[in-house]
Amino acid sequence: MQYRSVFRANLFADQTIVITGGGTGIGRCIAHELASLGATVTILGRSTEKLQAVKAEIEDLYAARVSTHSCDIRDEATVKATIAAILEEHGRIDGLVNNAGGQYPQRVSDLSLKGFEAVIKTNLTGGFIVSQEVYNRWMADHGGSIVNMIADIWGGMPTMAHSGAARAGMLNLTESMACEWGRAGVRVNAVAPGWIASSGFDTYDETMQAFIRGLTGKVPLGRFGVEAEVSGAVAFLLSAAAGFISGSCIRVDGGVPNARHTWGAPFADPDAPPRSVPFDGFPQAIVPKALS
Repeated sequence: MQYRSVFRANLFADQTIVITGGGTGIGRCIAHELASLGATVTILGRSTEKLQAVKAEIEDLYAARVSTHSCDIRDEATVKATIAAILEEHGRIDGLVNNAGGQYPQRVSDLSLKGFEAVIKTNLTGGFIVSQEVYNRWMADHGGSIVNMIADIWGGMPTMAHSGAARAGMLNLTESMACEWGRAGVRVNAVAPGWIASSGFDTYDETMQAFIRGLTGKVPLGRFGVEAEVSGAVAFLLSAAAGFISGSCIRVDGGVPNARHTWGAPFADPDAPPRSVPFDGFPQAIVPKALS
């Protein structure tokens, strides 16, 4: 079954869009949706095997061009070579989705400098390197749209302060790039997912997974989000409909940052099943084992 996007067919025809971290989770979903809408997608990641699997999925479902590039976004020389290869193959880069990222739970008092710097490099420095190279090599002269994936950082991220610091930095970098690059016709925005049922859940140990399973009670909409709901926000920001939106951030979090603990339960009846229904746009979505 093909992707059931809410956007019109061929929305991104004749456009080449780069997606970092495109081999799993939200990045994989974004690649599917953009390909279903006519884009030429080029997906970056560190696992060639995972990238090739997504490429095969997309080519089997859609009449879309897909290229894959093994790339550590933290390494400037590798990024430069990768962007050059993409331009050589496709001749253009109309959109960039800085989706690659990662973190692990750790209290600040126990966090090593090596671990802190590793997460900063993945979630902030890597996005900077890729954005700068795409801008300097193509978008400065041709315009384009960049979407940076951050997170629900509002009010801090206890046990994941390294990721929170990086994501907050990426939000500010988004705003700065939007100002500096706007005259070149480049829009830069961010998407901030909350608790999304994705393969990322399975990277945590059982203690953390058990904690995650209990989080829906803190979501005003009463459920986890799904990958397609994040992808829809990305597709909108990449599209012409968002032509006057730059330096902004779309939250995809079910209202969690608004549900302050001092207000009590966010539901009229916290024991009733939620009426909010996930958007079933991605038939190939994989339910995390952590939620089984």
